Amino acid sequence: MPFDVALTTDNEFIGRHIGPRPEDEQALLQTLGFDSLDGLTAAVIPATIKGTSVLDAGDGQSEADALAALKAIAGKNQLLKTVIGQGYYNTHTPAPILRNLLENPAWYTAYTPYQPEISQGRLEALLNFQTLISDLTGLPIANASLLDEATAAAEAMTFCKRLSKNRASTAFFASVHCHPQTLAVLRTRAEPLGIEVVVADEHNLEDTSRFFGALLQYPASNGDVLDYTAVVERFHASQALVAVAADLLALTLLTPPGEFGADVAIGSAQRFGVPLGFGGPHAAYFSTRDSFKRDMPGRLVGVSIDRHGQPAYRLAMQTREQHIRREKATSNICTAQVLLANIASMYAVYHGPQGLQQIAKRTHALTAILAAGLRDMGVVVEQTHFFDTLTLHTGAATAERHAKARAAGYNLRQVDAERVGVSLDETSRQADVEALWAIFATGQQPAFAAVQGSASSALPEGQLRQGALLSHPVFNRYHSETELMRYLRRLADKDLALDRTMIPLGSCTMKLNAASEMIPVTWAEFGNLHPFAPVEQSQGYTELTKELEAMLCAATGYDAVSLQPNAGSQGEYAGLLAIRAYHQSRGDTQRDLCLIPSSAHGTNPATAHMAGMRVVVTACDARGNVDIDDLRAKAEAHKDHLAALMITYPSTHGVFEEGIGEICQIIHDNGGQVYIDGANMNAMVGLCAPGKFGGDVSHLNLHKTFCIPHGGGGPGVGPIGVKAHLAPFLPGHEALERKEGAVCAAPFGSASILPITWMYIRMMGGAGLKRASQMAILNANYIARRLEEHYPVLYTGSNGLVAHECILDLRPLKDSSGISVDDVAKRLIDFGFHAPTMSFPVAGTLMIEPTESESKEELDRFCDAMICIREEIRGVESGALDAEDNPLRNAPHTAEELLGEWPHSYSREQAAYPLASLKATKYWPPVGRVDNVFGDRNLVCACPPIEAYQNA
Repeated sequence: MPFDVALTTDNEFIGRHIGPRPEDEQALLQTLGFDSLDGLTAAVIPATIKGTSVLDAGDGQSEADALAALKAIAGKNQLLKTVIGQGYYNTHTPAPILRNLLENPAWYTAYTPYQPEISQGRLEALLNFQTLISDLTGLPIANASLLDEATAAAEAMTFCKRLSKNRASTAFFASVHCHPQTLAVLRTRAEPLGIEVVVADEHNLEDTSRFFGALLQYPASNGDVLDYTAVVERFHASQALVAVAADLLALTLLTPPGEFGADVAIGSAQRFGVPLGFGGPHAAYFSTRDSFKRDMPGRLVGVSIDRHGQPAYRLAMQTREQHIRREKATSNICTAQVLLANIASMYAVYHGPQGLQQIAKRTHALTAILAAGLRDMGVVVEQTHFFDTLTLHTGAATAERHAKARAAGYNLRQVDAERVGVSLDETSRQADVEALWAIFATGQQPAFAAVQGSASSALPEGQLRQGALLSHPVFNRYHSETELMRYLRRLADKDLALDRTMIPLGSCTMKLNAASEMIPVTWAEFGNLHPFAPVEQSQGYTELTKELEAMLCAATGYDAVSLQPNAGSQGEYAGLLAIRAYHQSRGDTQRDLCLIPSSAHGTNPATAHMAGMRVVVTACDARGNVDIDDLRAKAEAHKDHLAALMITYPSTHGVFEEGIGEICQIIHDNGGQVYIDGANMNAMVGLCAPGKFGGDVSHLNLHKTFCIPHGGGGPGVGPIGVKAHLAPFLPGHEALERKEGAVCAAPFGSASILPITWMYIRMMGGAGLKRASQMAILNANYIARRLEEHYPVLYTGSNGLVAHECILDLRPLKDSSGISVDDVAKRLIDFGFHAPTMSFPVAGTLMIEPTESESKEELDRFCDAMICIREEIRGVESGALDAEDNPLRNAPHTAEELLGEWPHSYSREQAAYPLASLKATKYWPPVGRVDNVFGDRNLVCACPPIEAYQNA
């Protein structure tokens, strides 16, 4: 009897990634009146840009085959023991944190905690991070993380510029002892703003009066532990502010920057359990004085109260966010590094203050023993006082020392032609010290025990940390694996992430982050490589990045890609810098004006400002499209100064604008370049390509379209694609062919999460990617059609269809019932849903993006919830429900509220189970509606025990 089964493995991944089954697809299409996906696509995509996609339509690989192919690439990376340091260190990620946080979709698939009622777990973890940073740096307020140490330093520079009393100054001092990659990013960020970065030795600086601010490194990049007290006093006497880039592990033993007068402390939390990852993602930190808190960049977790007067965490002072302040923003920072900040915070929770100090003391002791043994052998150690890093003068033998080290399996830091650097860390052991001695020995090397007996601490007595460290109970309880595991589970259970429910956020593309895509992230071959390892040791990453660049070029129609930007905001910035540099290379230095439609993402005008450009806003018509006549008039009026247009496509209003080709031509005709924001690329991959219908540059959100998870508010990756004429102006780095123009610390940004996107594209193939875009459009139009009789769909194309997202207009309901968009968003929590995007880009609306990954059952569950909510609003309109005391105004409802005395005019069952299906899978929010106004007026940013709030 012959076999009736195929003997080749089918690629099942496309069907795993895309939610609706074939029979469901037909039902969705029939609801819209189409026979096929191609028919729907033909109706949605404007004729002028059809066929511009250059994506190969080939099939993808199976999960097993793609993982095997990537494993072969990863195997080309050589994992020598790195002692390079320079801001990046080996570390142990505790296994319970690896398994229960980093590899747990409850943590990595969550969204930015803008809806605090369903984010209490990750908000508590972030508050732990802020408390950790505030305590270690000796400054009372810290943010919830930034992108990396170098960009945090750049944020500190502009922060000092805003707040310094030396307002006339345009010069910023940066210590020669800062990490080289930090100085490079400072120069990039300073130049468009007209800031002069002066790099010198602060101890030899005669005149501080010309500076508005200063950046110091503590300990210094070369290893010295310097006393900055007098230096800080001199800068303060000149009315300059002082920022200190400080190593967190060293701060467990050394005097905090806040105690010797620093106004700002910045740095990286990488060595608190976050893998090297060839440079990222890693959480940076930023702390400052309380009086500066409203000017601090990034997000800030604070404590408020909920509707019942109980304490609740929330993101505080959200009006500082760039999407609200637009061109008045002081930064375009959007993505933080929340997942990595939470790893670092839990590393501190798990080890506790004694554990952290023990790691620091052991690291320092081994470094002191290493130094003593080297001196015994006649090696010149340049440091007298140090923590974990030494600079060794090796003279003419420098190249030989590097070769001998690599032969022994070690990478030394390449300081210059006559010096090498060595940095130890928590993974260092006696065997490493002995191996390093052998590398430098010209005769017999010393015995470890003998050197250990004579070596002493090299930390300066006057700079040792005094007083308690991390006294909060959270850092002193969860030291057993059992306790930490349960703590992480309790926090995760408070939150809604993609592992529980659809997150229908417009513009944010909360799609499946497949397990097979995530697996390679924690492979040692990708996780344990230093970003400045010799290029011959990172051939796997070289192959991966080149292949991924080619994949993204094919998806976008651009000619070249840079993977360096480590967030969408950084991608925008790098794109505008490329445009700016292109104009300058042609002598068009006067081109400094950027046109931005009123519908644009809020990061766009903020980015243009940071890139040294003036912003002129262009109008949109009643249907949400760019007003082409207004655009043409402004482009022509400013043609001598026009640098760029920033436009989102499909538009922020969720439609494919039919005039996009004409819009691009107008800009080009008037000497400008077209920047197309790629946030909505999920509607275009395989269908149309911005690089082929008029774009000169786009950034791509790999954490949206290309499946890198949002991680509770970061990591993100925002590479840029450019046409050939802009390729020479892509971000540079000391480790790349182009040296200038670095926008973040590492040459390939957050390199360790790039395998996620590589896996997604490799498994989907061109055919799968095209189908994903089509299904995203189908799902969005299905939701719009099901809900349009209940809520007006604000914008559609000329054919009555939307792109991959739709905007529901709730403003008429506010007039008829008093029910606001906030009430609907909070009521959705009772149905077990994260709210759609609220009041963006239009106040009083909800923007819904279902993505291609959601099944018809989940789409219908969401629509049923929205229709049920509309019926409740009708009850308010008719008087059947009280205008003030109704399920919407009081949402969300906690279990504690339902178990207590019931004061409401509607039933407990209507509050908790408005749909019968909820009885089987009920999510109970841990807090009631959070009072935002109270939180901003009574900001609490440290993390005292919760009992303190209850007792108060």
